Amino acid sequence: MNAKTWLRSTAIVGVMAIPVVLSGCGIFSKSVSEPIDPPQTEVIEGQEEQTSSWLDDAATEGALQYTVYLQDKNGYLAPVTLPMAIAEEEDPAMKMLEVMVDQGMYAGSLPVDFRAMIPQGTEILSYELTENGTAVVNFSEPFVDYNSLDERSIVEAITWTLTSLEGVNGVEIQVNGEKLEEMPVAQFPLDQTLTRAIGINIEIAEGVNYSYAAPVTLYFSAMTSNDEEYFVPVTRMINRSESSQAIAAIEELIQGPMDSKSLIPVILPNVEVTGIEEYDGVVHIDLQDESYEPGHFVPSELLNAVILSVAENTGVQSVQVRVNGDINIFDENNVSYSEPVSKPVHVNALKL
Repeated sequence: MNAKTWLRSTAIVGVMAIPVVLSGCGIFSKSVSEPIDPPQTEVIEGQEEQTSSWLDDAATEGALQYTVYLQDKNGYLAPVTLPMAIAEEEDPAMKMLEVMVDQGMYAGSLPVDFRAMIPQGTEILSYELTENGTAVVNFSEPFVDYNSLDERSIVEAITWTLTSLEGVNGVEIQVNGEKLEEMPVAQFPLDQTLTRAIGINIEIAEGVNYSYAAPVTLYFSAMTSNDEEYFVPVTRMINRSESSQAIAAIEELIQGPMDSKSLIPVILPNVEVTGIEEYDGVVHIDLQDESYEPGHFVPSELLNAVILSVAENTGVQSVQVRVNGDINIFDENNVSYSEPVSKPVHVNALKL
C-alpha cells in the first residue's frame, strides 16, 4: 500500500482534505459508489426564486465558518460547514436556523444534494440562550406543518446544529411563544431539554432489543453527485457490553455501515482495537493491523473518522492514534498525527 492508491478529494474537514481510496488493503478502505441522480427540487407555484447576498458577503474579509445539519440525498442528516458573514447586530444561531428553513431565502446557497429540514415558511421569531446553556427557539406557526416521516430528522437537525455552538448544552422548542411538550404530528417527546443524547440517524444493530440497548455514534463516509466525499454521523443501538463506549464505538466503526448502498466504510474489518486509555484529557487508541508498516501513510479519512467517533462518544476533545504501536503517523498529505489531535470544529466544507 502506498500513496499512489489515493486521490485527493475536494471535501474537507477544517483545512484537511478527505482522501478517496480507489483500492485498499489492511487499514485502508473504500468502496466504489455509482453516481446517483441529484434529487429534484419541488417548485412552489407562485413562489419567486429567493437569492441572497450571503455568499457574496461571506467572501469578504471577516466571514466565519458555521456548521448546520442538513439532509442528504439518501435521507441522512450530515453536518455541513458554510461560510457566513454575520453582521454586528446578528446572532449566529438565528442565522444558522434561517439557513435551515426548507425553500427559505438561502435555499439556493446550499450544497448540491442537501435539503434544509425546518418546515417551509417557518420564521425564527426569537432565540435565547439561558444561563444553564439551554437554547430556547421560538418558531412561527408553519413549523407545525410537515410530513410525519420528517419529524425526527427535524428535531435532530435543530438539536445537533445548535449544540455545535459553544456554550449550548441543550435545546427547547417553542411555537408562538408556547413551549411544545411534543412534536405535533408524530408526537416526538419534547418535555425534556433536547441534547445530543437523542442520537442522529438512528439504526438498530441486528438482534438488539431497543429497550436494553446502548447507543454509539459513528462517522462513515458518503458521496455527493459531484463525487465529493463527506462524513455522516450514525447512532447505532447495540447490545450493552462490559467494554467502554469508546472501544464499542471503534469496533462498530470497523464493522462498517449497515447501509452499504449509501454509506462507505472507513476501515476494513481485519483491523483490531487493542487498547483505549484516557488520561490528561486525551483518549489514546491503539489499532492493530498486520499489513501496516512504519512509514506507510494512514488516510486522513480514517484518522478523522476515528477522532470524530471517539470524541462524540467520550466527550473528550483530543485523541491520540497509534497503529501497531507506531505513534509517528502521517496521512497522505504528509500531515503528522504524532501528537494528540483535537476533534475537528468544522466538518464537510462542500462545494456550493
